[in-house]
Amino acid sequence: MLIALSENNYNDVLIRAKEVLIKGGIIAYPTETLYGLGAKYDNEGALEKIFSLKNRPEEKALTLIIGNVEQLSLITDSITPIAQELIRTYWPGPLTLVFKAKEGLSERLKINNTVAARVPGDSFALRLAKIVNFPITATSANISNLPAAQDVETILSYFDEKIDLIIDGGKSPTIQPSTIVDVSKDEPILIREGIVDLKSFLISKRPINVKSPLKSK
Repeated sequence: MLIALSENNYNDVLIRAKEVLIKGGIIAYPTETLYGLGAKYDNEGALEKIFSLKNRPEEKALTLIIGNVEQLSLITDSITPIAQELIRTYWPGPLTLVFKAKEGLSERLKINNTVAARVPGDSFALRLAKIVNFPITATSANISNLPAAQDVETILSYFDEKIDLIIDGGKSPTIQPSTIVDVSKDEPILIREGIVDLKSFLISKRPINVKSPLKSK
């Protein structure tokens, strides 16, 4: 199902998207960066379906969005001091933080016992995460190794009618993905440079390791 988002149907689309997620469906939805594929974080069948749709390598975990900081307790038991400062400074916004994963979390969401999440900036994605009140996957809407979708036409070309609900919010406002920083340990590591420039901020706090940019999430 394809629904064009407007001021007149905004709340109705939020409710419809919530229903699809709760029932184990997959949605494509606009974020403050690129379009994402959404599934409920603890529905293993839905997570498996996203991997299948994207032809995603087994070793690549799915990132998450949450509606507020309190939802972090569903995915991690450890928030370091530098993570707390980054959260205060940049959330809501396009900054993805990598935390030590909570025990029992799906393996589809973890790499080396870590999990990645953000509270998105003002967008349909933020309002959806708030109304559902549970983490939602936010992996880019693309086939692995192909460009991330900026519009629903690209999403349809990738997935045809294999997604339960596609929400058309117009063309993405940017081609840049979120910035990713690993804060699972005391010393932060810049994993991927993105729309948020954090180099000066992190260097001012402590020495920083910088890894090579990851491929699109």
